[in-house]
Amino acid sequence: MSDVLERESTLFSREQYRALLEVTEAIATHRDLDELFEELARQLPRVVAFDYINLVLHDSQRQTMRVHVLVSPEPINLAPGLEFPVDESPGGLVWKTQQPVLVEDVSRETRFPKLISMARDAGVQTFCSVPLTTAIRRLGAMGFGTRYGRVYQDNDLRFMRQVAKHVALAVDNVLHEESARAAQRQLTQERDRVRLLLEVNNAVVSHLSLDNLFPAVSACLRRAIQHDGSALVLYDQETHHYRVHLLSFASNESFIEEGTANESDCRTPAKIAIATRKPAIFDEDELHRLSAQSACARHWVREGTTWLCAIPLLSHNRVLGALDMGRQRGDPFSSEDIELLCEVGKQISIAVENASAYRQITELKDKLAKEKLYLEEEIRTEHDFEEIVGENALLRRVLKQVETVAPTDSTVLICGETGTGKELIARAVHQLSPRRERTFVKMNCAAIPTGLLESELFGHEKGAFTGAIMQKIGRFELAHQGTLFLDEVGDIPLELQPKLLRVLQEQEFERLGSTRTMRVDVRLIAATNRDLGDMAAKGQFRSDLYYRLNVFPVTLPPLRERSDDIVRLVQHFVQKVARRMGRRIESIPSNAMDMLLNYSWPGNIRELENVIERAVILSPGPELRINASELRAMPRGRESSDGMANGRDGSSAKLRTLDQAERDLILNALGESHWVLGGPSGAAARLAMKRTTLQSKMKKLGIARPR
Repeated sequence: MSDVLERESTLFSREQYRALLEVTEAIATHRDLDELFEELARQLPRVVAFDYINLVLHDSQRQTMRVHVLVSPEPINLAPGLEFPVDESPGGLVWKTQQPVLVEDVSRETRFPKLISMARDAGVQTFCSVPLTTAIRRLGAMGFGTRYGRVYQDNDLRFMRQVAKHVALAVDNVLHEESARAAQRQLTQERDRVRLLLEVNNAVVSHLSLDNLFPAVSACLRRAIQHDGSALVLYDQETHHYRVHLLSFASNESFIEEGTANESDCRTPAKIAIATRKPAIFDEDELHRLSAQSACARHWVREGTTWLCAIPLLSHNRVLGALDMGRQRGDPFSSEDIELLCEVGKQISIAVENASAYRQITELKDKLAKEKLYLEEEIRTEHDFEEIVGENALLRRVLKQVETVAPTDSTVLICGETGTGKELIARAVHQLSPRRERTFVKMNCAAIPTGLLESELFGHEKGAFTGAIMQKIGRFELAHQGTLFLDEVGDIPLELQPKLLRVLQEQEFERLGSTRTMRVDVRLIAATNRDLGDMAAKGQFRSDLYYRLNVFPVTLPPLRERSDDIVRLVQHFVQKVARRMGRRIESIPSNAMDMLLNYSWPGNIRELENVIERAVILSPGPELRINASELRAMPRGRESSDGMANGRDGSSAKLRTLDQAERDLILNALGESHWVLGGPSGAAARLAMKRTTLQSKMKKLGIARPR
């Protein structure tokens, strides 16, 4: 008999170990607790009989024992979600003592009255709870029971405790995984929150106008917080002035309302938040009640809003307004939504203050600009050109052209003989243009050696050519957003003209020795005393560059065609030179003025200025003295009569006569200076012109040094 019992005991232990192995395999293959306990309910009853099995976990925050999983072939009222105090639950006693609790007869059990009553109603007669504990923490208990009054033996309890150890590891892994997912969700929410605040901050720093700022901020919020409309309400408690900027996504409506509000009227969503300085939440019924007194609330009701949140905008203990946000559907605003809106409200408050300051600065700037225009109108000369003297009709026509083209960015080509004041006209174009606050850069193309002209215009990199020991910025870069004046543009070599044409058309170039393309914004004004059209026809100047330069040509009249301005110019230069030299010139003799009026002035205004300067230097007293020997050109009356006698050829004969007179004058000066061009005793100084201008004239008139 004893041998039979020993064999039965050995066989029973094998079944238990096999079941335990199957439990371990089930734990390894199931990550869901419901599926795991359903597998336990299928595998374990052949070893330990039960009608239900459940999982009870301890809630540390609420100090309760909560039923998480219950598996039963028949419905039972001990459903998942039930909670019991720790001291009123067998699972709680197991969790505290870490010892199994066995109730052999529910009808005689006096502990745990609430749970026992529910067990009786479910027909449970016997149940047991074993602890779920890992090496790290206590989790709760695993319970199982039967409706047939089976008495569990010590061997059954030992086996179920062993099963519970394995189940505890599985439960702990699932709880850790759920905790990790919750942490991941929290990190994702925090990332989205920080990203939203960054986008709002970028919108704040990118928009100084509230009309542009609020739609940008609202677009950012719409991606993070579900809402169907928003409003920015600004209120000045000192002036009682309010401004409402409302956006409705449902009706695609947007409007701005401004006015003066009654301070005693606080029955609007925004004003309630402003008065309390706390976020305010309104449901549909509250909005209906407020709509009787508030036009803004009526709008929200008309849009079908069911939830509205108003956030006060606070800055330095001062309320600037409120941010309203409405929903037509969905859940009310959560605490996370309100917290995020409060953070956004802080940034909007900064933007409101910046926009207010910007608006004040703009108003003051406009006021100063108007005052400046008024004062300039008061002090400007008749033609708005302080440096240009004259009343001649031809000159007035030129100045009118300058006033017309200056506000544009078009290229201007100034033509005229040397000494007619082309640089003054270029400066006038710049001063009357929107670029007047930027740089006016000038360059004489004839005064720079051909090999260095490209470097001067476009700059070069270090090592671009022999002698390039450092990087150089060209004139085009210096004139960025300003004006570049190229004098004597007809002297630019043919090989350099394509690059200049590219800059004019594309506004881009490369420095010498560099492959990096640079972009500039430059207005070009060119000047020349040569006939570029004739040069283009002869192949001496690129025709496409000529057409690009000749967008708006301005031709300056020579001084001989402005005889009525000579008196004004003489008086202007006498005062200017005498003041600079500390001399006192009180009168100009009539014979001296007649000589000046009868001279043909091949050097134009520059020559006149230099003649006056020499006369002031040589005048010993208060009377201006002119050296008649310096004025060798024929009288005007003879030129005119010759021109009339020649008829149609009068103008060409006149030009030939002037060219011959100018050629003779230059040859005479060259002879006196022994063909020395520069220096204080050179021909250029004797003729009161620049050396480069003299060289240009010699080339034009065919004057070459004799062998």
